[in-house]
This record gives sequence, C-alpha cells and structure tokens, in this order.
Amino acid sequence: MSQRFLYCAAFNFTFVFAYFAGPVSAAALPQNPGEPQVTANAPQNVPPDGFVALFNGTDLAGWHGQRDMSPYDLAALPDDERQKMHAEDQEDMKKHWTVQNGEIVNDGSGVFLSTDKSYTDYELLIDYKTVAGADSGIYLKACPQVQIWDTTKEGGKWEIGANFGSGGLWNNSAGSAGKNPLVLADKPFGEWNSFRILQTGQRTSIWLNGQLVVDHAILENNHWKKGFPIPYAGPVWLQTHGGEIRWRNIFLRELDADAANEWLASKSAGCESVFNGTDFTGWNGPLENYEIVDGAIRCKPGMGGTIFTNEEFADFRAQFQFRLPAGGNNGLAIRYPGSGDTAYVGMCELQVLDDTAEKYQNLDARQYHGSAYGMVAAHRGYQRPVGQWNFQEVTVKGSHITVELNGNVILDTDLSTVTTFMADSPHPGKDRTQGHFGFAGHGDAVEFRNVRIGKID
Repeated sequence: MSQRFLYCAAFNFTFVFAYFAGPVSAAALPQNPGEPQVTANAPQNVPPDGFVALFNGTDLAGWHGQRDMSPYDLAALPDDERQKMHAEDQEDMKKHWTVQNGEIVNDGSGVFLSTDKSYTDYELLIDYKTVAGADSGIYLKACPQVQIWDTTKEGGKWEIGANFGSGGLWNNSAGSAGKNPLVLADKPFGEWNSFRILQTGQRTSIWLNGQLVVDHAILENNHWKKGFPIPYAGPVWLQTHGGEIRWRNIFLRELDADAANEWLASKSAGCESVFNGTDFTGWNGPLENYEIVDGAIRCKPGMGGTIFTNEEFADFRAQFQFRLPAGGNNGLAIRYPGSGDTAYVGMCELQVLDDTAEKYQNLDARQYHGSAYGMVAAHRGYQRPVGQWNFQEVTVKGSHITVELNGNVILDTDLSTVTTFMADSPHPGKDRTQGHFGFAGHGDAVEFRNVRIGKID
C-alpha cells in the first residue's frame, strides 16, 4: 500500500500534498544519543550515514508552502478548494522563502514551509540561525512546536517563557514535561544552532547544541485537536514570524519498528521483567494453552483463557511488546482476581486487537485496541502494520488508566466515572484496587515479549 491512513477515533483522513513514507530505515539508534551527528568541519547539506537530506542546498525541491491551518480541516476541504489554496500558498512561498549560499532563508513573513513527505518515527537534524526579535519553530507531524525565539530580556517574551531558552514544546500545557527546556542552550545571535530531535509517536526528545533540552516528553495536540494524540504520521513544517531565520543541514532518518521500540523501552526505569523468555516461571492459569516461541509468549491457535502473574499489583506501570497476526484478538487482564472473565470481574480487560481486520469494522467503539473493554473507547490508528512488533505501556493508578501505544496516548480515563456499559452489561470488578496482570487469549496466535512491570507507590 503506497499510502498510510491516519485515524483519530472514528475519523480518518490523509494529509494532502504529502505521501506517507514507505519502508523505514533499519538503522539502530546511536549508543550516545546526545552526541552531535554533524561536525563543524563537515560539508554543508551533506547527510551523515543513514540519513537523507531534506534540503539539497540549491532549491526548495521536496518542500511546499503551507499556511498555518489544521491538517484535519485541510483534509476535509473539497479537492478543488484545497488545490486552489495550495496554489495560493505556493505563490506566497516564492515571495518570502529563498535559497542563498546553501541556506534556506525566510524574511520573517509568509506561509510556513512544509516537507512534501510525511514521516512516522524519525531522527531529525537541523541547523538554524536567527536574529533579535524573531520567533519561529518546528512543527513535528504538522503539530506545534519546537520553539525557537529571542531568549534575551530585550526580546520582550520572558513573561511567556523565553527566559528558559529555545527547544521546548511550547504548545504543551502549563507545567507539563517538555513545555520548558531543561537548560538554556541557545547560542548568541549570528551563530548557528543545531537541533537533534527524536520523534517516536508522541514521544519527543530534543538536543540543542548538544545539550538535552526535552527528555522523552509527550508532544500534546493542543493546537489542533485537544485530547487526541498527534497524527500517526505527518510532514515537518518550518514556522516563521517576527524576523529573518536561516536553515541548513536538514537531515532525517526514519526509524523502523525495532529501533523505535528500542528507544521507547529505554525509558523503563523502575520496571522489572516478569517473564524470563524461557518458561512460565511466575505465571499461573491455563498455561497449557500457550507456548513460548523465540522468547515470546504466544497463544496457541484455537486455544485461550487468561494466564496471569503469580504476583498481584495495586498501582503499577507495565511495558511490553506485542505482535498481531491478521485478525488477531487478545486482551490484557488488569487487576484480575485469578478466575472468571477478566473483562467483567477484573478491573478491566484492555483490548488487544487487529483494528484493521475487515471482520472487526462494525464493532462497538469500546471493543477496539487499547479500549477498556465495553466501557471506554481508545483512539484508533496507531498500531504498526500487522506482523510488526508494537510497544505498549499501561499505567494504572487508583481508578485511572493510561494506555500508550507506540508512543501515542490512546486511552486516558478514570473508570470510576463510567456509568454506561456496552450492551448494558455490568462490570462489577471495575473498582478493584488490586489483582494480577495477565493475557486473555481468544484463540489467535497473538505474541507478547519483553514484559516488564514496576510498582507505583
């Protein structure tokens, strides 16, 4: 399939004027992620190994003008209206964006500059140089933004955070991780600054001039669709207003599923393995219905039932990888009492399901992947293609459950507030405060590996 489709809840769309990237790079992440990737003496606009140049140093091939408009609204326009808007943006781009001496230059006005292509998980390198009073940024997957601005008191924006420096996720909510950079790393006006950005789902890590300024923070979708994850994939936008800004050395490498999962799992402090990859030590239930293949737990075809940890958990964080066969169906047992149907007698069953299967297209929204089964629907469209490993993290604190799939928050809910249930079926276990963690098989060969759990005090 040449295009990847984005789904936000039940609404689906594709980004216009962009196609979603095909097979991603299998390059592994650097051993030292903070290490600069381009040296000062390297040729300009020549990508490091494993990267591609988004800017060729000569012209704006691969880029187009893009007004500051919600991609959701843009996708909803009739084709003729969208094409007309695109033509207008192209004309505006020519007035304000130029290429000079191997640098993209914007005069501080006009539309944004957007890549033609869209990207899912990636590492982005980009240099910029700006002037006093300028205010700019980088939109990731068409969502704002990595902030760039005048950080001096004379710039007049200390009251809204400029004193903390550039590189923060400025559109995040007040007090959230990543809103303000961890350190002020800007160089003086007239000098080039270098960003390194790792984007895996919503998870964003940023280095500015070799210093970590955002550490694995969630990029919130406050600007376009508050309460939703950012899109699964999207283009890079260069924003500008307030003063001249120059860009060069714009390089990107896409991360394949293994590299993205590795990076997401690297932030697993406090979690310990509960599955040794060899046998079912520490587990209980109908273990004969499951098998261990290449270090993963796999439900035997046509078999099932709920297997669970011997240990019980109250508040906890679980991390694991799962792989679905076509049409696969399974579930996570949360605070399971050890017997019965975990969807009803446990706190909940968090659905594990191939959302793309034709046979599941008419389900209740509360039955799709990541949903608290029969109670609260998760956002759809964030699974990797069938056959690839997905990374998932589940956090349970009191009655609150958060599900993060491949770095995207697809469920964030308080089960104590749920009063309506699918088919009016009661869930007597939803208020349980402790229980086992497990897998609720339904006859499909769904696999789980690297299962880690950390207790939350």
